[in-house]
Amino acid sequence: MIRYSLSCDNAHEFEGWFSESADFDRQVESGFLTCPVCNSAAISKLLMAPSVSTARKKDEMQTLAMDAARKEALVKLKEAVEAIKSNAEDVGTKFPEEARKIHYGEADARGIIGKATPDEAQALVEEGIEIAAIPVLPDDIN
Repeated sequence: MIRYSLSCDNAHEFEGWFSESADFDRQVESGFLTCPVCNSAAISKLLMAPSVSTARKKDEMQTLAMDAARKEALVKLKEAVEAIKSNAEDVGTKFPEEARKIHYGEADARGIIGKATPDEAQALVEEGIEIAAIPVLPDDIN
């Protein structure tokens, strides 16, 4: 669709929407296009600035979309973390020890969460114990 700013011979300004430039020409020639104020059929296009999509506008729109997508992803991530926490036992700093006990059958299998240093986490992984880091997220994510 093309939007034109239009004017009649009585200087009434209005706008019109057309499927293509030739559509405007056909409507003027047939007398179908008239001024909505005075019904004059002497209609002409006004000078208009083109609506150009600049790289800056595209970047701004992409940033807005990414911000919304990022926020939505963070909300879903927070929900997932809360679900994990609500279905696991917090063993605190005893996490590496308790994970080993569960892995080697010395303790009942269950979901646990807790804290481990990077070296402790690496040692667990090298022993074949499956672990995953849970991100710490800000409280203001809604």
